[in-house]
Amino acid sequence: MTNTRADAERLRDDLKAWALDHAFPLWWEVGADHVKGGFFEKIAQDGTPVEAPRRARVQPRQIYSYAVAGLLGWAGPWKQALNHGLDFYLAKYRRPDGFMRTLVASDGAPLDDKVDLYDQAFGLFGLAMAARTLPERTDLPVLAAQLRDRLYADLKHPVAGFEESVPRSLPLLSNPHMHLFEASLAWIEVGGGEAGWRAMADEIAELALDKFIDPVSGGLREYYDGDWNPAPGVAGRVIEPGHQFEWAWLLLRWGKLAGRDDAVQAALRMIAIGDGPGVDPARGVAIFALLDDMNAHDDIARLWAQTERIKAGVLAAEVTGDPRWWATVAAGAEGLIKYFDTPVKGLWRDKLRADGTFVEEDAPASSFYHIVCAILELDRAISARS
Repeated sequence: MTNTRADAERLRDDLKAWALDHAFPLWWEVGADHVKGGFFEKIAQDGTPVEAPRRARVQPRQIYSYAVAGLLGWAGPWKQALNHGLDFYLAKYRRPDGFMRTLVASDGAPLDDKVDLYDQAFGLFGLAMAARTLPERTDLPVLAAQLRDRLYADLKHPVAGFEESVPRSLPLLSNPHMHLFEASLAWIEVGGGEAGWRAMADEIAELALDKFIDPVSGGLREYYDGDWNPAPGVAGRVIEPGHQFEWAWLLLRWGKLAGRDDAVQAALRMIAIGDGPGVDPARGVAIFALLDDMNAHDDIARLWAQTERIKAGVLAAEVTGDPRWWATVAAGAEGLIKYFDTPVKGLWRDKLRADGTFVEEDAPASSFYHIVCAILELDRAISARS
């Protein structure tokens, strides 16, 4: 097992080369629908696109990914790809009331007009990165603020945070709030000096510290009743290692911004859970779910959890100055690279079984955002110290 910053730098080079040389070209040439617009949901392992209805959460992830392509220095048409995604997304998913619908057909015809909190969160996040890389698009900050304000008007929870949908559906979930937190921090970093983004970030951080994180185990739960108590039964005990890493990365950022050491300490504790009982030592990867007693609940290892391990380790190393966190980064990168052993370079596997074999399935576009976000964070940290 590699465990030094030098190992992390070498792995950064490998990951970045894979993205620039293979993944960005493939997901633009094959993964974009150059006839009807937008992006396909999946590419088959033989390198052909898979036709299917298109979820609202996937399009802004691809928008984000091609914005990152520009930041990472891809020589291909990243701006064309980004605008290709933006045009389809804003034309086909935006409802008259400003919310984003959940699902459209490949030609953009509405299939499900439901307002889902998770989908709104990714809309805000994708627009933030697009605004960062396309400063000429002055419409994007306006659209994002309008969508955020609709959330407060129609989905606000009476205690804190937001409802899942209108009308109310249970259980309430921490996961969409994580992505709203991510989006609000992204808008703050874009330079949107609007107080609304900081207010949203602060509220969600406080909700996580007060309600989501179990004071005994230090783990962050997934499912809640209507009053932000853990959901009854097994659901209320579920702790996902990948989300320990992802929330930790966000809380470390917010803790620095807000001067809150309690958030930093909570984040480091969550990383220790993800990196300890959350990792299967035989496979060297983070598994999908634990229970609150820290025993495995679902031992499938999803690709995205490995990317979040990288991000959390990078920021923990920076915030604490402790080089031991580079071991987490390197281990996450080593684990992630296993998923890239595919017949067509630039694709990936998504689910690694306990026996070390991958589930045979198409490569989901939804994973690209996780991958490129991890590469961007690792590249930023390595470049800053070079």
